[in-house]
Amino acid sequence: MESRKDYRFVLIWIVLYAVAMGLLEAALVVYLRELYYPGNIRLIFPVTMFSRGDLLLELCREAATVVMILAVAVLVEKKKPVRVFACFVLIFGIWDLTYYLWLKVFINWPLDFLEWDVLFLIPWVWLGPWLCPALISVLFIVWGGIVLLSSRDISFTLPGFLVFLLGCILCLAAFLEPGLRILLEQGPEGFSTYMPRDFLWWLFLPGFLLVAAGLGSAVVRMRDLP
Repeated sequence: MESRKDYRFVLIWIVLYAVAMGLLEAALVVYLRELYYPGNIRLIFPVTMFSRGDLLLELCREAATVVMILAVAVLVEKKKPVRVFACFVLIFGIWDLTYYLWLKVFINWPLDFLEWDVLFLIPWVWLGPWLCPALISVLFIVWGGIVLLSSRDISFTLPGFLVFLLGCILCLAAFLEPGLRILLEQGPEGFSTYMPRDFLWWLFLPGFLLVAAGLGSAVVRMRDLP
């Protein structure tokens, strides 16, 4: 069995991998902004629509990013699904949080904590303040780090998992609602004139708390391995 010292060495490389992924993501976004927003790369609303080819490339890149994170998590934690998940969310959280940190370094963006961003494109555009995914990323980093640095066993109860799942659904709904409203009312061309409006904080904040409660319930049940 791998020693705790060796495992911590692996975790250091996982963190470096995630930070490097965040840098690559930020660099790519800077290039895209220079291409699609040459007037001011810090202002992305209203959205300049991707060409069909670039949209396909971006969708493939986003899917590939998720596969890359999952692949490393599975290679590190081969047998225990909860620890694979912990490794996945740790990498995801570091990647996403450092992405915004690198953007701040490269182009001094975001300009404030409530600045809106185009967060993701699958299955349609996710929209919302960048602070929201950043908060989720911090939660993922803390929880994933606690689980992976511990030698104790961890598992979800069904109620705990359902609380976590409900929280994810509420957060996801808050991100997807603006884009869905645009698609239903105006079609894809509506994104080219859209300016951010009120975010559904009443949906996101309860969802975030439920996600935290669901993850926390698993940590509370951690027990020493036989």
